[in-house]
Amino acid sequence: MATRDSAATKQRILDAATAEFAQYGLAGARVDRIASRADANKQLIYAYFSSKEGLFDAAIEANIARLLDTVPFDADDLPAYAGRLFDFAVAHPQLVRLLRWHQLERPGVLNQLPQTAESNRRKALALTEAQAARKVSEVLPADQLLTLVLALIHGSAETIFGEGTEPVAIERETLITGVRRLITPP
Repeated sequence: MATRDSAATKQRILDAATAEFAQYGLAGARVDRIASRADANKQLIYAYFSSKEGLFDAAIEANIARLLDTVPFDADDLPAYAGRLFDFAVAHPQLVRLLRWHQLERPGVLNQLPQTAESNRRKALALTEAQAARKVSEVLPADQLLTLVLALIHGSAETIFGEGTEPVAIERETLITGVRRLITPP
């Protein structure tokens, strides 16, 4: 009898869920399709993730973990960080769609997820330290500045997937320039 590899099964489910939720959102996604794509049964999905919403949140957190591992935050060089995060989004359009669906269908939940909340706390602390060292403008409190910078990055990344948008290189440079101007002390 073959032993089950629960970590591999969970990863297959998360990969299938990411694709399904990115394409259809929470309301349009079907657990049957996720199970089929992951070569797992529905009952196992519910055993691991409790609910469709739990699976949706887990898929977001898994993708955010990959993003955080790939694009470390740098409060001392926010423009370069913005450029790297933009590049990651361009390379992973499925994540941009997944985030948009999550924001639309579960407003406010993303920032309450443990990994996201802890990441934002660490980023705001690093920004506070950069502000105290006069490397970053103190015009806005660190948490508000972080929210604004992340909104600029995500907004820029989303615009490149529409029709009639600026070429990616121009959008990237515009983002970096905007972040630089926002955070440069007066």
